Amino acid sequence: MDYATLIQILDSTLRLATPLLLACLAGLYSERAGIFDIGLEGKMLMAAMASGAVAAVTGSAWAGLGAGILASLLLGAVHGLASITFRGNQLISGVALNFVASGVTVLVAQSLFGQGGRTPPLSGDARFNPITLPFAEAVKDVPLIGPFYFEVLSGHSILVYAALALVPLTWWVLFRTRFGLRLRAVGENPAAVDTAGVSVKGLRWAAVAITGVLCGIAGAYMATALQAGFGKEMTAGRGYIALAALIFAKWRPVAALWACLLFGFFQALATRTDVVEGLVGMKVPVPFLDALPYILTVVVLAGFIGKAIPPRAGGEPYVKER
Repeated sequence: MDYATLIQILDSTLRLATPLLLACLAGLYSERAGIFDIGLEGKMLMAAMASGAVAAVTGSAWAGLGAGILASLLLGAVHGLASITFRGNQLISGVALNFVASGVTVLVAQSLFGQGGRTPPLSGDARFNPITLPFAEAVKDVPLIGPFYFEVLSGHSILVYAALALVPLTWWVLFRTRFGLRLRAVGENPAAVDTAGVSVKGLRWAAVAITGVLCGIAGAYMATALQAGFGKEMTAGRGYIALAALIFAKWRPVAALWACLLFGFFQALATRTDVVEGLVGMKVPVPFLDALPYILTVVVLAGFIGKAIPPRAGGEPYVKER
């Protein structure tokens, strides 16, 4: 594999890892607060449909982004009601949301546009277009560094750079602010937080809201940047892969970035049959390449589920002692 091919794969890796990273950070906030959210997939899917539909109608990617966030927040509110207010089973609530989103998105898209559950193709201002970073054109001919900066780092949409910026921001919020300290404490010992006079429900609702916003951005990115419109089941299990990456990263934001890049690399590699066959020296079936990211998910869960220790109060509804 030559350097030019590696650059192309790394460029695809960053693009494909972005929705995983956003969903992974979303799950990080939620699970750090003690709310397990299997419904990341459903939130992303609903956001992708809403953003694709609104962007197609208004011709504005920003309007689509807002619609995607609102749609994801709506599902997040349902999950919050079920798991926080009514103290229901968080896993069942999340799975139910995924099933609802899978059906509702296709039904709504078909009712609005009559294109088999898809939205019309997006173009122009209805999509988030690539941004060229400063000096990218000037240094692109510099050996090694130039192509990497020009091809891999530059030329992505604003949502890619926003996702990368959210990693240090999330670290700062969780580990350097009072809000983050309380949020992590709620996931470990909610009774102690309640004794200190801080609302456990309020913090968990805040975490669910942040999760909804980040999943909304992830879904909008898929429909208005990564692809040109919404398609049936377009998230293709990325919510579950994000959960696997979160476990692999042991609920830490910086490690989550590297975990998502690893999953994104395998997704990018799956699209380059020639590269994989050149590396292994034999013909590789295309279905096997398509399954690579999901095989990695199973391997990660099988190898790390016993080693990664989740927040102690995760998945448990809090009942205030009287």
